[in-house]
Amino acid sequence: MKTEAGLILAIETSCDETSAAVIRGGKEILSNIVSSQIETHRLFGGVVPEIASRKHVEVITLIIEQALAEAGVQPDELSAVAVTQGPGLVGALLVGIVSGMSLAMALDVPLIGTHHIAGHIYANALVQELEYPCLALVVSGGHTELVLLEEEGVFRIIGRTRDDAVGEAYDKVARALHYPYPGGPHVDRTAAQAQTVIELPRSWLEPDSYDFSFSGLKSAVLSAINQANMKGLELDVPGLARGFQESVIDVVTGKALRAAREYGARQLLLCGGVAANRGLRARLTELCEAEGLPLLIPPHALCTDNAAMVGAAAHLKWKRGQFDELDLKADPGLSLEAWSVKPPAAAEA
Repeated sequence: MKTEAGLILAIETSCDETSAAVIRGGKEILSNIVSSQIETHRLFGGVVPEIASRKHVEVITLIIEQALAEAGVQPDELSAVAVTQGPGLVGALLVGIVSGMSLAMALDVPLIGTHHIAGHIYANALVQELEYPCLALVVSGGHTELVLLEEEGVFRIIGRTRDDAVGEAYDKVARALHYPYPGGPHVDRTAAQAQTVIELPRSWLEPDSYDFSFSGLKSAVLSAINQANMKGLELDVPGLARGFQESVIDVVTGKALRAAREYGARQLLLCGGVAANRGLRARLTELCEAEGLPLLIPPHALCTDNAAMVGAAAHLKWKRGQFDELDLKADPGLSLEAWSVKPPAAAEA
């Protein structure tokens, strides 16, 4: 087992942000450079995979060089290179993986393929010490999950979305309301300004289920829009946005708090791009204070996709000496549970 703090160069290219960071000891951010493609994809109303891959190719070398320069680190000082292996867009993942493999080979340092959602979860470790068992509420464009961590680096999914992820539902509702991409922040701001609320259904599923479903809620929003149009009525956009957001928040916070009680979580971790949602952050803060449950929320810059979070997760495997071969393949369906750190006996075998 490795005991050195370790300097890890991390690379994140899973979707539409190209990012590189240098992390010391899994917790100290020496640099975290992010190049966003939002303005490019806004023209198309969403992420275009082929364009995303090309944009990564255009800037990846520059971003890596900038991350090393800002950190004041020479390439030969690095202990390892970490890359996002999955999940994500396969073409985008490949750009980061090939860059990372090339660096690891040239520098003769270990390569660590890293899980994107493990990164979002361990972004919290960059700002506060994690206490186990803890529960992670993952809310992003492609994922909505409740993840139990009974010990460091070992993940168990106890609930997941059965259809749309939260961020996906936000973007679809925003598109129906004619907001530009990405639509989530627009819905959040509009909901905060509402003086009224249009009540919408809550999808709780089975009484003991920790799974989520937002397709019915999305359909209810579209139905409200269509009814207003057919009747020639002016749509109460703020009231509808607030109704949608309150439904989402009630369900995700209700299930998260119930799971935290059942599993004896010592902390609740909010993770993923939708963790930047002001309404969700405020409500969850209020509920956790009433429950006496410590709530960890990363700063906004660590909620969206970034390489610092990848470095934080990769450090879990660095200190255990669990590395990957230099023929690492992109895996858009990479399992979070399977990526968990291995026990010492399994690692040695």
